[in-house]
Amino acid sequence: MRLRAEQLTIAIGARVLCRDLNLDIAPGELWGVLGCNGSGKTTLLHALAGLAPVAAGNIAVDDRRLADYTRRELGRALGILLQREDGEFWGSVREYVILGRYAHGRSLFGWHADDEAAADRALAAFDLAAHAAQAYSTLSGGERQRARLAQLWAQGPRIALLDEPLQHLDLRHQLQVLQLLRAATRETGVAAALVLHDLAFAGRCDRILMLYGDGRYATGTAAELLQPEKLSVLYGCSVRAFGDGADAHFIPVI
Repeated sequence: MRLRAEQLTIAIGARVLCRDLNLDIAPGELWGVLGCNGSGKTTLLHALAGLAPVAAGNIAVDDRRLADYTRRELGRALGILLQREDGEFWGSVREYVILGRYAHGRSLFGWHADDEAAADRALAAFDLAAHAAQAYSTLSGGERQRARLAQLWAQGPRIALLDEPLQHLDLRHQLQVLQLLRAATRETGVAAALVLHDLAFAGRCDRILMLYGDGRYATGTAAELLQPEKLSVLYGCSVRAFGDGADAHFIPVI
């Protein structure tokens, strides 16, 4: 499945965050979304998932308008990891993760064997099998983030939108998440976009979307856009590169 935005304009009040955005997230592609705080990254992901209104333009999944999908249909096709979640969940970690299967529900009287298996695979993928029976409310910040990722993994969407998926994670689990996303895109054809603040990982993406917060945007390959001069304009400070290619690191120059 692919996600397309055509001539998309998103605004908050009188402020235009992006204007006439054309975006095509194809199966097998991993996109990185970059920009300063308040530049519209989260709002864009919400709009692409049908959770926020747009000022103009169209969004389609497989050439079918987002508005033409029922919520359950869309939940089978597209999943989003939100930066924050409202409320508290008082059940176990496994009960939290299996909620990702809601859109696939076949019965009003419990979960199907396929749902149980998907939840178990997701728990194992994010090193949470040993915590399955533990109360979700007792998890650390990093463990909660992994549980939230596991819930999305259990959902099994063909399009995945992730808002700062690496926040709160230690180095090993940051790398683990990126490896899982790379495997999902390259091996099973998932189309994915993730908001990143750590530029050390941006080079692992196939394509980059830069949001400037004033209506302007830029898209291109990681090699084309992850350049010190372009990043300096995006972030409003001098940026220096160390290394090159996918392993390049970028730091602000004081």
